[in-house]
Amino acid sequence: MSQIKLIVGLGNPGDKYDLTRHNAGFWFVDEVARQYGVVFRPETKFLGEAARVQSNGLDFWLLKPATFMNRSGQSISALAKFYKIPVESILVVHDELDLPPGTAKLKKAGGHGGHNGLRDTIAAMGKEFLRLRLGIGHPGHRDQVVDYVLKAPSKSDRQLIDDASYAASKVVPELVNGQLEKAMMTLHTKS
Repeated sequence: MSQIKLIVGLGNPGDKYDLTRHNAGFWFVDEVARQYGVVFRPETKFLGEAARVQSNGLDFWLLKPATFMNRSGQSISALAKFYKIPVESILVVHDELDLPPGTAKLKKAGGHGGHNGLRDTIAAMGKEFLRLRLGIGHPGHRDQVVDYVLKAPSKSDRQLIDDASYAASKVVPELVNGQLEKAMMTLHTKS
């Protein structure tokens, strides 16, 4: 397993979307930035906001694309190409309809499962990146999905998502050190 050099949170930019379920990826990278005491800065050449973590021998980037979900790949590929980060050293964090709130699962490669942020990232980078799937639950019918992901979760669901995010943030050092199996064991045993 390669060492993770870039952690991307998927979401939509702007206050209007801050609290929506689709921004769970942003919430995650915000939590990691908080834990490592780094601040996101606008990076126009990467079409997003980026922060570099250098702490206790760890060295990796955090990214929040400012391109809207369906163009996430543009931002990710811009930063990855600039810093010569191979696709297998990228972790993409996204909201996951097929997992209940409070669940966080790591997954190697795979398809997009209908997620527009993943679809665009795969188009730009290929599918060999690592994913962190943060459960947001499912509205019950696929016709309700768009409305559902663009609304804020209930207070209790948000707490469950935040708890899962926090638990997942604790395996970041293992991921950055290339210890995927250990990170999966830790995270998947908890959730």
